[in-house]
Amino acid sequence: MTDDAALRAIVQGVEAEIGDRFFSSLVRHLASALDVAYAFVSELSADRQRFRTLAVWGRGRFLDNFEVPVTGTPCEAVLSGEMSHHPDHLCQLFPEDRGLVDWGAESYCGVPLLDPAGTVVGHLAIFDDRPMRDGPRGIAIMRIFAARARAEIERVRTDGALRESKERLASILHSAMDAIVTFDADRRIELFNVAAERTFGVPAAAAIGATLDRFLTERFRAALATAMTRDGDIPYVWDPGGLAALRADGSEFPIEATLSQVGVSGRPLFTLILRDVDQRRRAEDDLRRLHLQNAYLQEEIKATHNVDEIVGQSSALARLLEQVQLVAATQSSVLILGETGTGKELIARAVHLASARRDRPLIKVNCAALPTGLIESELFGHEKGAFTGATERRIGRFELASGGTIFLDEIGEIPLDTQAKLLRVLQEREFERLGGRQTQRVDVRVIAATNRDLPKAIAEGAFRQDLYYRLNVFPLRVPALRERRDDIPLLVHYFTRRYAGKIGRPISRVPREAMERLVRYPWPGNVRELENVVERAVILSAGPDLEVAAELLPPALGLSVEWTAAAQPADDPAAAAHVTSSRPPVENGAPGSLDDVERHHIVAVLRETDWRIEGPTGAARMLGIHPSTLRSRIKKLGIRRSSESM
Repeated sequence: MTDDAALRAIVQGVEAEIGDRFFSSLVRHLASALDVAYAFVSELSADRQRFRTLAVWGRGRFLDNFEVPVTGTPCEAVLSGEMSHHPDHLCQLFPEDRGLVDWGAESYCGVPLLDPAGTVVGHLAIFDDRPMRDGPRGIAIMRIFAARARAEIERVRTDGALRESKERLASILHSAMDAIVTFDADRRIELFNVAAERTFGVPAAAAIGATLDRFLTERFRAALATAMTRDGDIPYVWDPGGLAALRADGSEFPIEATLSQVGVSGRPLFTLILRDVDQRRRAEDDLRRLHLQNAYLQEEIKATHNVDEIVGQSSALARLLEQVQLVAATQSSVLILGETGTGKELIARAVHLASARRDRPLIKVNCAALPTGLIESELFGHEKGAFTGATERRIGRFELASGGTIFLDEIGEIPLDTQAKLLRVLQEREFERLGGRQTQRVDVRVIAATNRDLPKAIAEGAFRQDLYYRLNVFPLRVPALRERRDDIPLLVHYFTRRYAGKIGRPISRVPREAMERLVRYPWPGNVRELENVVERAVILSAGPDLEVAAELLPPALGLSVEWTAAAQPADDPAAAAHVTSSRPPVENGAPGSLDDVERHHIVAVLRETDWRIEGPTGAARMLGIHPSTLRSRIKKLGIRRSSESM
């Protein structure tokens, strides 16, 4: 085939092709026109140490592309910028190139592909299994197509980079949290990202091509029209009165928006970046709630409370835990009743951890420990400026517990005006922050606890009857420790191990006499009092035995002998003679009640601490309760320092 005929055949074969089709057509027609066995076109790697073929023709068919090191091949000189021709004995010249042996190559011609700056970007090469004496002819023809091949490589690279850029831009637009809408001078939408779909409640397919006006209020439309007539970018599209936009369903929502303008093909395009202000506030509240939950849970972890601390095997405790399992599976409100120190909080935790809300927080509120003026703010939160000192918005405990459980301890101490708002939360699952007008909805399970006689408080006008019925859906009564004496030895050993390990005492045994004294004691302060007594006993015990000092039990607390006898186990012969006639301490000649016992116990501890309430040696620490709770009980029981004589 003459040179003209060869050129014509190659040109006709490749003139309409681009990309991969161009490279394939080029090597096939090149091999045919020059009557050689193999032809390929390659691209040089970025590190210039390897080349990768873009199309390979060999012995009448297309072969798989390959990538090989440049060094040690006949292509090395070509990829350095030189023309190369090896008419024969190719395998002997390049013995390290095993591909030549596989092909049975005898001869080679190659030309580099040079960019406008003269840098090599790849090469064209032909091989044959016969000597190639007319190499300059092949070089001349290949040089003609080298520039075209190089241009196609650049075009493919540019197209790839453009495609990647578009994909990256699309990814950014679709992942943006703000709504992004691009439209023309007639306000027809050309781009509508995923956030815009969420914000306006309409899919992009239905929005693109339609007018933006369906999403504009009158004020927003006027502000936008004014901004579109100005030159350059407009930082914000808003007015002092605030702007609002419309969703597809016609509902209105407040916004912040920015507008920019760019010329494309001689026409202006506008891009509106819009944010739902309410959504931003909700996101800020959610973030603040997460921070508060994290801080709260960190404090809870430090408290080391868990259901494993419910120690005991008595029938009374077993019945209670059966009821816990029954109610935990529901969403019903729970009212936990029981004396001070019986472990009402542990029962609340047991209900929460056995419920479907176990993965959400249990938020605890000690209603007796909160100042009267701040209890509503603590429960429901407040807005900035709601009262003196309210310098920022605060999320309340109910919002913090949303999705989980809130435990209202000492519920009987909540003021009447706050009780009304609490009733609304239980009935409607909604409330307003203090100083706010926006209704907050919450999904919260309420568990309340009290040691007060709520029916009596209702009769005295101190507690709302309707709130009591809302809380008392499923009451759980926690038995006093004297009602489950079988559990006392287990609890003694449990607390002894805990505090001996914590304090570093080598205690390994509880003497029988000490255990009998502990079992006989009536424990008016219940498990909390037992824990405190054991802790003090551990501190005072120097050897391997737990020493229960006499001053830790009844004589030091001023309890009557009658009460001690009544507290003995039923199978104790000494108790049998007293069980029918024994009774709690007597005050003013009247039979002793639980309040009488509690009053005597608190007064005895106050005497021991010289009426000091707070501090490491105060009565609150000895009783294991919060100082505010102790003050509340002192006030309720009418205890005064003059009561020392009682």
